[in-house]
Amino acid sequence: DVMRVFRGTYGQSLRDILSQFHGLAHWISPPVIRRMAEFTCRIGTQSGDIVTRTVEADSADDVRHHLEGEGFKVFSIKSNSSGLLGSGLGAASGRSKVKQGDFLLFNQQLAALIHAGLPVLQSIQMLGQRSPNPKLRLVLRDVEVRIKSGSALSEALSAQGDTFPRIYTASILAGERSGALDDVLSRYVIYLKRSVGIARKIRGAVAYPAFLLVAATLMVSFLTLYIIPRMSDLFKGLNTREGLPTVTVIVLGISSGIAANIWWILPLLVVGVLLALFWFRTPTGRLMWDGLLLRLPFIGELVRQLSAAQLCRSLSTLLSGGITVPEAWEIGAQSIGNTELRRRSNAVLARIREGRGFADSVASAAWLPPLAVDMIGIGEKSGSLREMLDEVANFYDAESEVRLEQLMSLL
Repeated sequence: DVMRVFRGTYGQSLRDILSQFHGLAHWISPPVIRRMAEFTCRIGTQSGDIVTRTVEADSADDVRHHLEGEGFKVFSIKSNSSGLLGSGLGAASGRSKVKQGDFLLFNQQLAALIHAGLPVLQSIQMLGQRSPNPKLRLVLRDVEVRIKSGSALSEALSAQGDTFPRIYTASILAGERSGALDDVLSRYVIYLKRSVGIARKIRGAVAYPAFLLVAATLMVSFLTLYIIPRMSDLFKGLNTREGLPTVTVIVLGISSGIAANIWWILPLLVVGVLLALFWFRTPTGRLMWDGLLLRLPFIGELVRQLSAAQLCRSLSTLLSGGITVPEAWEIGAQSIGNTELRRRSNAVLARIREGRGFADSVASAAWLPPLAVDMIGIGEKSGSLREMLDEVANFYDAESEVRLEQLMSLL
């Protein structure tokens, strides 16, 4: 009705007038130049090498289609401005990692199914339906969809972002290249079992001292806030405060001061602890904390031994799957839990790519035990580097267990 009245009054419809204004605005406004996004892609070449390439495109899907059209296998696409990207359910980079226990169980079952002769797709389908972890079920559902669309298992797993560790996806890729996926999975299960076992021993060693520390803190707080102030009132009533020892007077004064101001001391204490925890979660705080741990007389050596065992075990697992030494170091160095030691290891990869010896390059990190460097050098010269790395990992696993027992006895 409004448009009919408008036509009768002005002789043309409202739609015609709006279309004329739209055409005028389009003619006046300057053209908008849209800049394409930049993506960093990790791809596999036809010769079997893994390289990194920077590509400009409108979206991650366009990058994937372009690279796959050129014959490359795409493992990951990372936007330089918005993080890891992809398509489908697995593209979310905010997914949390799967618990180690559930991840170990999944790999044990997957290795058994593939060793029994079941296809990869059917194995993923079965495990996705029966997994007790809801997050893992969701991830495996997306992996199943990607495999059905033609992606390899390693590509489907890499598309899940940080859900799976990089050493795992690299091992799967090596198994696919060599045609021995079941053997690679079996070796990775052994690696994961040892890692989980060491982590459980560390938690067991820390649990009892932590319980004692919490219990002692609660007991001291109870004495300071409840018992000692009442003893102070008792001493005041007896008029014997002047004759008390100096240490007793100081303790009574501290206890009375804390009890009288607890309602503003406690919030400050809670806020301080929360701020400290938040700061230690930042890269700078984590680096400072890890550096402080290395300076402690007994714990520092234990951290070095645990990190050396973890690094050597990761390298051995990657090399056994056919990964090259530079690629194995680049991936295996990420398994070092201590950020300070990881920072010191950054220069090793450049030395390896320059053609220097592996043992000499590793020694430049200046944190591995000298015995470990010597054993790595012997393995490199004799052509048994993978086996020697496994021996180094086993040796320092045993050494760290002894130090953990000593630490528990000391605590």
